[in-house]
Amino acid sequence: MTALHDEDTDPTDALSPVPAAVRRREVPVTGTVKFCYGPMDCGKSTLALQIDHNLARQGRQGLLLVRHDRSGSAQISSRIGITRQAVEVEAATDVRALVRRAWEHGRHVDYLIVDEAQFLSAEQVEQLTELADEACVDVYCFGIATDFRSALFPGARRLFELADELQPVQVEVLCWCGRPGRFNARVAEGVVLRTGDTVYVADTAAGGAAGSAGEVNSATTRSSRELATVRYQVLCRRHFRLGEVGPDASGPGQLQLA
Repeated sequence: MTALHDEDTDPTDALSPVPAAVRRREVPVTGTVKFCYGPMDCGKSTLALQIDHNLARQGRQGLLLVRHDRSGSAQISSRIGITRQAVEVEAATDVRALVRRAWEHGRHVDYLIVDEAQFLSAEQVEQLTELADEACVDVYCFGIATDFRSALFPGARRLFELADELQPVQVEVLCWCGRPGRFNARVAEGVVLRTGDTVYVADTAAGGAAGSAGEVNSATTRSSRELATVRYQVLCRRHFRLGEVGPDASGPGQLQLA
């Protein structure tokens, strides 16, 4: 009769994700990459700052990063009024270099909080995973999954592919019809726009002038329609597909861009 296993093999190994005790030392310790995502106004930045607060209270040291915050400043800002200074991630930024620089200045980095992570490049997302795997840094990313055309942002797409944990933010945002809102429609003069630059960021100050600090795109890159007052509105799938923004399309909306 042939033995199914020898004396040194635990037959339950194949049934359990937890290694046998004698083998646990062979499993490398790594950090975790977590992506929390959802539409506008669901509380992503608030959650980011809450997690930073909780981890800091436990004695852990973190680094806050942001890409294109709605305020136009290098900070993580929540619409309920909470803000924290952060490091702006530029298009050419190597995120690993930011962490190395902190180490060079004697600051240990246990975790990263990355807000507006949808605007990261795929390469920058890969750098975050390298920090998690090789430097045991825990990475918490927060962002919108899809752009105004309902297509995945490049950074969000790579996070969906590589993150250890994917978590939709649980604060429900409603379409004007009362159904759950999932799609961030870009609206000009009551019309849902289907074309234009992917990145067009600003915030809620009604009556702000075009070209304000919150905007990302320059006027030379926008069409005449986009130079009109533009806002974002969260819609359900049906009304996003139909381009219907509700009975009061003239209001300030959820985000006022110009």
